[in-house]
Amino acid sequence: MSRKIAFTSLGCDKNRVDSEVMLGILQKNGYTAVADEAEADIIVVNTCCFIKDALEESIETILEMSQYKNPDVGNCKGLIVAGCLGQRYEKEFFDELPEVDAIIGTTAYESIAEVADEILGGKEQVKQLESIDLAMQDGNGKLRVLSTAPYFAYLKISEGCDNRCTYCVIPQMRGRHRSRELESLVEEATLLAQQGVKELVIVAQDTSIYGRDLYGKPMLDELLRRLNAIEGLEWIRLLYAYPETLTEETIEAMASCEKVCHYIDMPIQHGNDAVLKRMGRKSSQALIREKVARLRAAMPDIAIRTTLIVGFPGETEEEFADLQSFVQEMKFDRLGVFSYSQEEGTVAAEMENQIPEETKEERRDIIMDIQKSIAAALCEKEVGKVMEVLIEGKLPEENIFCGRTRRDAPEIDGLVFVSSEEELYSGDFVTVRIREAGDYDLMGDVVYGYEFGE
Repeated sequence: MSRKIAFTSLGCDKNRVDSEVMLGILQKNGYTAVADEAEADIIVVNTCCFIKDALEESIETILEMSQYKNPDVGNCKGLIVAGCLGQRYEKEFFDELPEVDAIIGTTAYESIAEVADEILGGKEQVKQLESIDLAMQDGNGKLRVLSTAPYFAYLKISEGCDNRCTYCVIPQMRGRHRSRELESLVEEATLLAQQGVKELVIVAQDTSIYGRDLYGKPMLDELLRRLNAIEGLEWIRLLYAYPETLTEETIEAMASCEKVCHYIDMPIQHGNDAVLKRMGRKSSQALIREKVARLRAAMPDIAIRTTLIVGFPGETEEEFADLQSFVQEMKFDRLGVFSYSQEEGTVAAEMENQIPEETKEERRDIIMDIQKSIAAALCEKEVGKVMEVLIEGKLPEENIFCGRTRRDAPEIDGLVFVSSEEELYSGDFVTVRIREAGDYDLMGDVVYGYEFGE
């Protein structure tokens, strides 16, 4: 009789890859995935607790899933919590959440089937934790069961982080930076392409230093060139590259490899030097300007996405005003803003002059209003252009489809709403002439017989 398992993956896309690997291992060991938690013998929640909101969501989800252990509600015989929450709070975990039967740490995913078997065998309060600096396992990526749409996938190239920012708990949960072997990544990407993946999104805590620990120097440029040669891939997208470690070689590879999208997610977190120093960041406003200028010179059509933290301890009105001016001047194509989250165990949590929540929210809204105007103006400049669009779905309205351009990452950026008299399907690439712009989205019509370069 097949053992049934249900999965809930919370947090970032790196977590999603870990969940896909675990699901593949479970299926190899005789488990069958089900969408309805009420049918599952085992429920796994892969957790995030990077900031307070993520922690609360993880706990709420665990409690929600625990209801399926009630025979009147479901068939669950074991609730397993994987990922950051158990790693961060393993000492007190079962005291605080007795509903949970097992925790699996951030480097112990390979043991998921063994732990599930133990729970079904009657074992209680199982802890499976390894050193957070354990080397990445290369082989299990081949077993991944994709949870994304079939035409795109994330490729996790490294684990952990060496940056030690004063606000961040990730090194405490994920350990130091460890890269995967280049050949293993190329092999996995090739397999994904053979399975129908057309867009590959490269992720890690810090992608720009990929390979430094294994090869003595960053090798992201070489990885991009190797991925660019894989048959079947159409788009390759780079996320989470830090300005202070983004190399000239990587920029050159992005510009010269035809499949690499002229797009980068480059978290800067602030634009004032004093705040950046308190954050423990190794960048400066001048360095960020220099790197943005270099990217735009090499790829004039590049879309640069970034994230900011407002309300960091001690952030003065003058420092926040400097950030506002910087955002207005730089005109980032995409930008997200977080209110600072005071995380226990971090240096920043103990700093003086913590900012009131109300002030943080006000500052976040101010930056987002500035960015909304910038984004609308940038979208307006796209009107009349012809773009390649990857179709992702259809709207209820007749003959209206939605998709993304090379300038838009899945699940976080804007969309293009496409009019077409012919049926379009998810995963199709079509040529679209933009006729209208919104604040973040575009509208256009399919153009047939168009050759780029006309």
